[in-house]
Amino acid sequence: MRAERSIDVRATPATIYRLAADVERWPGLLDHYRWVTVLSESESGRIVEMAARRDFIPVRWTALQTLDAATPRIGFTHLSGWTKGMRVVWDFERRGAQTRVSIIHELDTDKAGPARAWFVHRIIGDFFIQSIAGRTLARMKALAENEHG
Repeated sequence: MRAERSIDVRATPATIYRLAADVERWPGLLDHYRWVTVLSESESGRIVEMAARRDFIPVRWTALQTLDAATPRIGFTHLSGWTKGMRVVWDFERRGAQTRVSIIHELDTDKAGPARAWFVHRIIGDFFIQSIAGRTLARMKALAENEHG
């Protein structure tokens, strides 16, 4: 399963990266996030528990967050729940005065049975991920463009 959402933002990659990398602040910035807790930190990244809502439905997961400010790129590997093993990448591509911000979710369903593969694609990917990622990008765009002027 691969789900990708992108948005063009009138701000520098560094501005958007800074907002997106600071996940513990997301609940104060993004009204669909219920909480983000940093469980541990090491040189390889930090383990975070994240909780959001898709409309009225609560979702929660634990992930390893990796940060690469030089590229810039933010990565997550889901460690638990229905999305265990999912890889998520935030990619920032400069396009003139704008930055294309993409969130790419990938979860291998090759070894899953047909029912699980359908569930992952239609429910997790289409219903939950696309909605939550779309709302996250729209709000990050508003925050970054407001801050960038």
